[in-house]
Amino acid sequence: MLSRTAENLFWLARYVERAEYLARTIDATLRVTALPAAYVGKTNEWDSALLTAGVGAAFYDHYEEANERNVVEYLSFSSENPASIKNCIEAARLNSRSVRTALTSEMWDTINSAWIELQAVWNKGPANREELAKFLRFVQETSLRFDGSAYRTMLRNDAYWFSRLGVHLERADNTARILDVKYHMLLPEEEHVGGPLDYYQWTSILRSVSATTAYHWVYRETLKPWLIADLLILNDTLPRSLASCYSNLVRNLDQIGVAYGRQGASQRHARGIRNRLEHSHMDDIFQHGVHEFIQEFIADNSRLGEIITKQYLI
Repeated sequence: MLSRTAENLFWLARYVERAEYLARTIDATLRVTALPAAYVGKTNEWDSALLTAGVGAAFYDHYEEANERNVVEYLSFSSENPASIKNCIEAARLNSRSVRTALTSEMWDTINSAWIELQAVWNKGPANREELAKFLRFVQETSLRFDGSAYRTMLRNDAYWFSRLGVHLERADNTARILDVKYHMLLPEEEHVGGPLDYYQWTSILRSVSATTAYHWVYRETLKPWLIADLLILNDTLPRSLASCYSNLVRNLDQIGVAYGRQGASQRHARGIRNRLEHSHMDDIFQHGVHEFIQEFIADNSRLGEIITKQYLI
């Protein structure tokens, strides 16, 4: 496969995954801000949405206040934000056109129809919260259709494996950033863990990764920070956990290595991260610092993306 084709497939999957993540983040933030002030506390949930999206600093270059209107505009439709939902879908469609012959007709139809609907229906943005909810559902359904089409229709060859690398690398980064913001920016110092504010913030995080039901199935307890962290970091049965993402990354990188007849730095680096996750325990992570653990993971995950690019995409 040409490196240009592999790169387009890799980034196509990342853009679709990122658009869905942003839609889930906005949806979860809307749910929290709709709660009574006594449950929401003094935190600005819209600031936290910007931080989890990694655009906290860039946002204030264009807006003075992080409120619902400004943040939804910036994360969803702003041309000034390269990672907005609109720009992600447009970039995904551009990448799809570049590798049209490597995609199945179902995958192309999903991206192309989403792009057409974005231009025709959502070009001016939603007029109210009801329309915003419809837009967020549209984005999530587009991602689910695309992911389902890839899983059900693609040959299990290098095109599929590079696409899966993009999905799981982006997903791991998103989950890690949600956790990092929770522990260091969402919960005020005067709040006690387990209080009303803590409960609703953790609920919003589980909603962001579609893990609310999964949590209760696995633990059968009320929401507890250490159990939620365990689910999102170490439980490889949850598709969006860090452990699950790296199990898939290692598997797909190994398949690429076998197909191309050579292992390399990306396989070794991914195995190292997976092994560290497999041998970690939440007690140790809490003792040494959740923030430090997640920051190290985010850096290592970003480094893997750079290594994959050097090894295969340029």
